[in-house]
Amino acid sequence: MRRKIKMIEINNITKTFDGYTAIKDLSFSVGESSLYGLVGYNGAGKTTLLKIIAGVYLPDSGDVKLNGQSLFTHPELKTDLFYVPDDLYFGLGSSMNSMAKFYKGFHPNFCVDTFNKLTGLFGLDPKKKLIGFSKGMQRQAEMILGLSCLPKVILLDESFDGLDPAKRNLTKILLDYMAEKECSIIISSHNLHELADMCDHIALINGQTIAMDCAVDDINGSRCKFRLAFKEDVDREAFGDLKIKNFKKDGKIITFTVSENVEKAQEIINSLNPVLCERFPLSLEEIFLEEMEDTDYDFEKIFS
Repeated sequence: MRRKIKMIEINNITKTFDGYTAIKDLSFSVGESSLYGLVGYNGAGKTTLLKIIAGVYLPDSGDVKLNGQSLFTHPELKTDLFYVPDDLYFGLGSSMNSMAKFYKGFHPNFCVDTFNKLTGLFGLDPKKKLIGFSKGMQRQAEMILGLSCLPKVILLDESFDGLDPAKRNLTKILLDYMAEKECSIIISSHNLHELADMCDHIALINGQTIAMDCAVDDINGSRCKFRLAFKEDVDREAFGDLKIKNFKKDGKIITFTVSENVEKAQEIINSLNPVLCERFPLSLEEIFLEEMEDTDYDFEKIFS
């Protein structure tokens, strides 16, 4: 099996706005032919991070590298990136054709044939003004323009919002493009199911940094919940130095989750001779909520 190259490397990125720290010392890497998902509550720093990678913002510290070269010291590398923001903006009176000419001037690999094929596939009129398009059609248009630039890295910020009828086609096209061009795709979303279905890797941003970073295929095996029953009284201390979360005891029934060393946890549990041992993999939603329990944010303030 060929080793995947680290195409995008985010190294110790920190960004503040007027004393507010949006992201702090954040690091991860994305290989080629990889679809990397970013999930987190609104305000977690997903959009800030994508704008830094795209070059819209400069970080206070840290670096972003494309194939080992800094995007900040080699700005010409940005022609290999395409960023689709959450808040789309098109020039007044612009059409897909005029935007294609604009992007062609910046992206030397812009492919007119790809643009024409995708425009026809989605049934969009490239001569019409984009301001008259629906939100979903505008997103389709921007995705078509982005793919026509034949980028090595695609950055998508909530880019499937308003795309329900066309989502399946766009997902397939993105995956096909990624496989064909060995492209790296980073997508942010608050929709956990969407990311789990699309991505091969997912990171959770919590508390301004990465709280969880793992392959989707490894999620179920990396964390699980145990429900145990014992004849004798058993306390937390019986499980030694296991990293346990949400330990709850109701009489002789004990439940808890384990975030690593699941097999070691199973061995310790077996040694305690439970009369009942049930083991359940955690869903992505359960993992997300469990990680968010560690934040110091006071959710009660939302309703006060």
